[in-house]
Amino acid sequence: MIKRLVWFVGGTVAGVTGTLVAGRRVKKRVRTLAPVRVAQETSSRLRHRVADLGDAIVEGRQAMHDREAELRARVEGRVSALSEVDRPISDRDALLVDGESIEPGRVVVLRDVVEPRRPRRRR
Repeated sequence: MIKRLVWFVGGTVAGVTGTLVAGRRVKKRVRTLAPVRVAQETSSRLRHRVADLGDAIVEGRQAMHDREAELRARVEGRVSALSEVDRPISDRDALLVDGESIEPGRVVVLRDVVEPRRPRRRR
């Protein structure tokens, strides 16, 4: 008889707990799906998308202007490699690396040095 009582009480507690947890989840979901909440979330996402689009347009225009400056310099013969420059870069000079303008004094040139491998010793 006591076994049955323990199982009955355990089942009742599990049932009540499950019902309360499910009720909380349903209420939370109903709140998130309320028309006002959906409208707020949609407008927030739209604002973020518009801001991203604006940033992309600004970045694209800047890249276009940089590329145009590089092409004009090539046509006019004002482009030279850094190894060919016999004077330091001045403030009036424009330095383009991969089509993007770089401020003078902010360039660090690194060389990839490949060292020969040593033969492994066998033990």
